Amino acid sequence: MTAAAQASAGARSAWSGEAAALARRLLRNPLTAAGLVVIAGLVLLAALAPWMAPHDPLAQNLARALQPPGADHWFGTDEFGRDVFSRLLHGTRITLFIVVLVTVVVGPLGMAVGVVAGWFGGAVDAVLMRLTDIVLSFPGLVLALAFVAALGPGLDHAVLAIALTAWPPIARLARAEAMTLRQADFIVAAQLQGASHARILLLHLAPLCLPSVLVRLTMNMASVVLTAAGLGFLGLGAQPPLPEWGAMIAEGRRYMLDSWWLVAAPGAAILAVSMAFNLLGDGLNDALDPRQQ
Repeated sequence: MTAAAQASAGARSAWSGEAAALARRLLRNPLTAAGLVVIAGLVLLAALAPWMAPHDPLAQNLARALQPPGADHWFGTDEFGRDVFSRLLHGTRITLFIVVLVTVVVGPLGMAVGVVAGWFGGAVDAVLMRLTDIVLSFPGLVLALAFVAALGPGLDHAVLAIALTAWPPIARLARAEAMTLRQADFIVAAQLQGASHARILLLHLAPLCLPSVLVRLTMNMASVVLTAAGLGFLGLGAQPPLPEWGAMIAEGRRYMLDSWWLVAAPGAAILAVSMAFNLLGDGLNDALDPRQQ
C-alpha cells in the first residue's frame, strides 16, 4: 500500500472513530436520543409515505366526511372525506423538504457572511453586520410574510422567504467565532507562510466555526417548521390540496369544536418535530463542546 493510500485510510479511520464517539455522546442523553428517534422517524415516514399511507391523501369522498378516528381512518377524515392519517404522512415530505432546503441555503450563506465579517473587520464588518442587524430588527415571521406577499403564495416562495429571514443568527455566531480565532497562533503562522485570505477562510476558520454553526442550524430547524406552518396556516405557503400541516390546521379550524382530530393531529406533529429538533440541538451542543468531553 502506498503512503498516500495509507494516509487516506488513516483519515477515514479517524473520521469514523470521531463519528462513533459523537454518536455515543448523543445517545448517552435520553432526551437527545428521543429527539434523534423522532427525527429519524420523520425521515423514514417521508421516504415510505406512498407505501405506508392507507389511502390517497388527495382522494375526496363526501359520504365519509368528518368521520371520527376508527379502524378505517386512524386519525379520522376531513370535511372532504380525505384520510387525515394519509395526509399527515405525506405532509412529512413537505415539512422535510422545507427544512432541508432552508438549511442548505441558510448554512453556507450565514457562515460566509459571518466568517468574512469576522476575518476582515473594519468597513467590511460594519457593512455586513449593519445589513444583518436590519434583517434581525424585524420579527422572522413578519418579514417572511412580507417576502411571500411580494413574491406570491406558494411552497417555493415560502422556502425562499424563510431562508432570507433565517440567516442572520448564523452570521452573528460565525462572526463571533471568527473574531475569536483570527488572532490564534496557527492563523498567524499561516499568514506568515503566505496563505491567502481565501485559504485561511476556507481551510482554517470555516471548519472551526462549523460545530457551533451546526448546533445553531439544528435548533433553527424548529423555528423553520413553525414558520412554515404559520405561512401555511395563513394560506401563503403550500397551496391546497397539498397536505401541509399548517394548511391542514387552517382547513380544520372551522370544525374543531366537533371534529377535534382535524387540528389535533397536525398540531401534535408540529409540536413533536419542533421539540425533537430542539432536543437534538441541545444534545449536539453538549456533544461538540470540548469542555464536556
